[in-house]
Amino acid sequence: MSNSQPNRATQAAPQTVAAVDLGSNSFHMIVVRADGGKLHVVDRLKESVRLAAGLSADRTLDPDAADRALACLERFGQRLRGLAPGHVRAVGTNTLRRARDADTFMARASEALGHPVEVIYGAEEARLIYGGVIQDLGREQPRRLVIDIGGGSTELIIGELGAPRLVESISLGAVVQMGRFFAGGKITRKSWQAAVTDARLTLEPIARAYRDAGWDIAIGASGSVKSILRATGAQSAEETITPDGLKSLGRAIVKAGRVDKLDLPGVSDERKAIFPGGLAVLTGIFESLGIDAMRVSDKALREGVVADLLGRLHDRDARENGVMAALDRYDVDHAQAERVASTAMRLLGDYADDKSDAHASGMALRLLRWAALLHEIGLAISHKGYHKHGEYILRNADLQGFSRTDQALLATLVRLHRGRFRADLIEALPADWRALARQLVIVLRLAVILHRGRDPNLAPPVRLRVGKREIRLVCDSDWLAERPLTQADLDREAELLARADIRLVSARDN
Repeated sequence: MSNSQPNRATQAAPQTVAAVDLGSNSFHMIVVRADGGKLHVVDRLKESVRLAAGLSADRTLDPDAADRALACLERFGQRLRGLAPGHVRAVGTNTLRRARDADTFMARASEALGHPVEVIYGAEEARLIYGGVIQDLGREQPRRLVIDIGGGSTELIIGELGAPRLVESISLGAVVQMGRFFAGGKITRKSWQAAVTDARLTLEPIARAYRDAGWDIAIGASGSVKSILRATGAQSAEETITPDGLKSLGRAIVKAGRVDKLDLPGVSDERKAIFPGGLAVLTGIFESLGIDAMRVSDKALREGVVADLLGRLHDRDARENGVMAALDRYDVDHAQAERVASTAMRLLGDYADDKSDAHASGMALRLLRWAALLHEIGLAISHKGYHKHGEYILRNADLQGFSRTDQALLATLVRLHRGRFRADLIEALPADWRALARQLVIVLRLAVILHRGRDPNLAPPVRLRVGKREIRLVCDSDWLAERPLTQADLDREAELLARADIRLVSARDN
């Protein structure tokens, strides 16, 4: 992948893309037509699914919640028929991050929608929210605090113009707070104070860092924040939420005593069901961070997903920046990484599988390059078993732009670039990736071996010939004869692969 400017012909042609947000309370979809750098919203859909309410104590989704979600995605999928693969991105958030049976549900969700559904980590959700919220902001207030209160989590971001600087995703959400403090819809002064205090306690470890960082403008996103602004009696979206307004609403809901008795301007019956939970979270945030006023944005995660997706289509993939940041953070040898990546990608060209899905193959090339660049990341911990350390880092680190599935694929490639070829790790990947991952692992292993000497001037004159029964690494002339250590490495590699029923032969091209 390169970080070059978008191809002008591609950028000039109108494109229709869509983003689907599988939130903990509601599912949202936005369809956008990008034309000449301008975005035109073609369609919006929203349905209350209450996914978080269907997550049991043992973190399994109850059948009713799963059925509601899948039925919604089927309806969304009808609208998305005809959109090209790669032009739709669907992301799951906090509830699906927490669910134990998320992988099973995600497979069914992808089938219902007709496009892949992926789970994103909290930090990535926050980055995408920030990218959506700031789209309409000018440069006169460059430092922004963005708060998004979801059903199961709350994201807090401080950014400088277009770049997030401080990012957190915390386990505070409107649906979760309702279940914990206002069960059955009952509201008392004691439960209200407990809900706000709980929010403040959750925020305590990060509050000082946010106060010290400071901001020029505070912006709230999500349905909870918008409903709070309306409930204050605001007549315009330009008005702000203030501490006094929050206190007044707190007194009002305690006085009502029950959710079904709430009578708040602009708040629907559907929103009332979780309103006290969202209000408690926002009140705790205001008190912890010392916010004086908050504007409200009608943009959020889905608009950020659209922007990120268009970036991928125009060769501005945020994941490339995430990989480069990891290279720097873990002090990886850039030059060696690039040498391995170059050879691995060249070998993959010899290993092309015409039966592979075109979109998956394009992503496979990216993943191979990123895995090659990061294959030595585990050396930051220890040389012994560094491929295992690398796998752990890549499964658990916050990598900009990556979904949980992306990181699992990347981590598996890095784990398998040396040592025993563990077919069980490949079988643990999504079914549509297993054949491709097997190819990627083989070419990565060979590229690492060919560059083990770390010669900055070496460009191995090799290519692959792939048959039904064997993989033949063909080397020019006497190149291998002049490198007995490389030949020994390849012989040992052939033994390792043979244990996984893969036959590797190294030969000279006479």
